Amino acid sequence: MKRNNLERTPWLFLSPYVLMFAGFIVIPVVAAIYLSFTYFNAIESPSFIGLANYISLLTQDEVFMQHVVPNTLTFALIVGPGGYVLSFILAWSLAQISKLPRTILALIIYSPSMTAGVAMSVVWTIIFSGDETGYLNAMLITMGAVFEPIQFLQSPDHLMTIMIVVTLWGSMGVGFLAMLSGVLNIDSEIYEAGYIDGIRNRFQEIIYITIPSMKPQMLFGAVMAVVGTFQAGAIGVQLSGANPTPQYAGQLMVNHLEDFGFIRYEMGYAAAVSVVLLLVVYVFSKVAFKLFGEKD
Repeated sequence: MKRNNLERTPWLFLSPYVLMFAGFIVIPVVAAIYLSFTYFNAIESPSFIGLANYISLLTQDEVFMQHVVPNTLTFALIVGPGGYVLSFILAWSLAQISKLPRTILALIIYSPSMTAGVAMSVVWTIIFSGDETGYLNAMLITMGAVFEPIQFLQSPDHLMTIMIVVTLWGSMGVGFLAMLSGVLNIDSEIYEAGYIDGIRNRFQEIIYITIPSMKPQMLFGAVMAVVGTFQAGAIGVQLSGANPTPQYAGQLMVNHLEDFGFIRYEMGYAAAVSVVLLLVVYVFSKVAFKLFGEKD
């Protein structure tokens, strides 16, 4: 009897997590996969249509293939690795200074990631406003660089660049803190041994000691960068004020999903987009595990 109680005890402690994980992760993913094979308009019952949504997405949806996919890849390949490298550089740099200024600077760098997307977009909308009251336009006109305001947030030539800048500015989140913790917890004796064994400069120190010694934090930061990058698509809609974004210049996969799901109420089609997005995130996460996961 006591043995049975002991065997049940771990499950009692795990049960809250298991229930939450099933309720908020497993069940929604399974439901999305099921709905992706149906026609569902949120009013009538879902009707099974097989692979029709996926076929339409990949062969008939010109917006998805011509704008959404290229925009998403461009955004992800710049913001993901860029934010990740920037997080590591900032974390390593802060680790070289004393505790008080490091704490203050870490808080300053981390704080934008805690700001809600709507509030963050308000600040940047003021900066890039398309009239004389916009800070950037006012500065350019004062300097004589332009003679009339530039519609930064409505222009296909500028919207994606602004989205990337804003996202990078707010990307120093928990991944950055994990890297900072990883750098600070490396034993100084390892560095001393490295210099005895032939390391001659700080770059070699980073490559041969720092990064290998904090692989768990690097992996966590990489996964968070991947997930955060593919979830950041809403910033384009918040900045431009429209979904779809002007001429689809800032249209990412998340925006395409919301367009069909919450504006057109084509829930089955939106579910298919969400499944494709899930697969893309999974592939990028596997790449991160290959680079920074522990080798067997």
